[in-house]
Amino acid sequence: MSAPDPDAPRTASVWQRALRAVAIDAGLLRRRRDFRLLVLGQAVSEAGSMLTFVAVPFQVYELTGSSLAVGLLGVAEFAPILVLALVGGALADAFDRRRLVQLAEVGAAVVACALLLNAALSDPQTWVLYLCAALLAAFTALRRPPLDAMVPRLVERDELKAAAAVEFTVHNVAFVAGPALAGVLIAAAGLEATYALDAATFAFSLVVLTMMRTPPAPAEAPPPSLRSIAEGVRYARSRQELIGTYLVDMNAMFFGMPMALFPAMAKGYGGAEVLGVLYAAPAAGSIVVGVTSGWTRRVHRHGRAIACAAAAWGVAIVAFGLADALWLAVACLAAAGGMDAISGIFRSAVWNETIPDHLRGRLAGVEMISWSSGPTLGNAEAGVVAALAGVRASIVAGGVACVAGTVALALALPRFWHYDSRDTAGVRA
Repeated sequence: MSAPDPDAPRTASVWQRALRAVAIDAGLLRRRRDFRLLVLGQAVSEAGSMLTFVAVPFQVYELTGSSLAVGLLGVAEFAPILVLALVGGALADAFDRRRLVQLAEVGAAVVACALLLNAALSDPQTWVLYLCAALLAAFTALRRPPLDAMVPRLVERDELKAAAAVEFTVHNVAFVAGPALAGVLIAAAGLEATYALDAATFAFSLVVLTMMRTPPAPAEAPPPSLRSIAEGVRYARSRQELIGTYLVDMNAMFFGMPMALFPAMAKGYGGAEVLGVLYAAPAAGSIVVGVTSGWTRRVHRHGRAIACAAAAWGVAIVAFGLADALWLAVACLAAAGGMDAISGIFRSAVWNETIPDHLRGRLAGVEMISWSSGPTLGNAEAGVVAALAGVRASIVAGGVACVAGTVALALALPRFWHYDSRDTAGVRA
């Protein structure tokens, strides 16, 4: 029998330390019961929402054969988000945030049922799809600010980066599972079954939200009003590092988020099953980054991390537009998703570590406008350019514009570029 290797324990220790250095802090879910429930409920709800996220543009493209028509869904979604996100933020600072999330999810479940009924018609109506897309966006605008504003109350300040990483990872697991399942369901069971399953997932989320124990709104919270909304906007404008997080993400998503073109791209690669893969690929890349996000605890120059990740996203989108094989296109989208996760973790850290709790809901509304306006309007932009110059030209041009815009914003916003989280530990009240 050979003698044991005396270096084996030391080697194992080195690997264990390396793993701990990069691994996500999954223990946070064990330590924080209400955060665990929130993540569980929203994972199921978002996986269901992803079914509809894929099914609606697929159905629009099936009925119209137009990428522009798919892109115009973004226009239908943007108006209610712009109007209601700030309202949702003001409500989140004045009322029970958990209850607001529940009410918004009930409304979204009703819309999913309306989509089911429309799909069951012998002659489904395209206008119903646009109306339902707008209503879903409206309920999302009322749901996300209180949802995002809950997290800083459920974990400690030094756990906020870990909480963001856990949320992004679980969120993107839903983004992988939902679109992949949507492609299979649409092909095998039809649109009706797809919309029905989305409606069912809201019931699970509502039960989990009921089990949570969340702090009530502060007694001194201002009532929702135009004045309170304006206070939140003024605060955002006063902080260049916040403005930077908003504008860099808006630029990246407006020019470099070509999801409206996925149905057309999928048609060339194989149809509905491939469509689900394209939608899921960015989330798969985000998951890889999320589960290895332990290194983010040692990064303090958050502005630089956000800008570099956004520029790398644009490079990956250019590569996606040039890819001539499905596996390469999927790999480029996965790389883009990984960069989006890095940007998202650090954006969330800037927001949650520095914004006072009494403004958290209203600033979450501003944040929602920033991260949702890019994709919604970007879909319309991608559709218009594709109609004029072709699908691949639209994707490549958007990626190049994303990189150029990121560089310009980093130069124009020096306090954002030089932001160091160690200098702002006491900002949050």
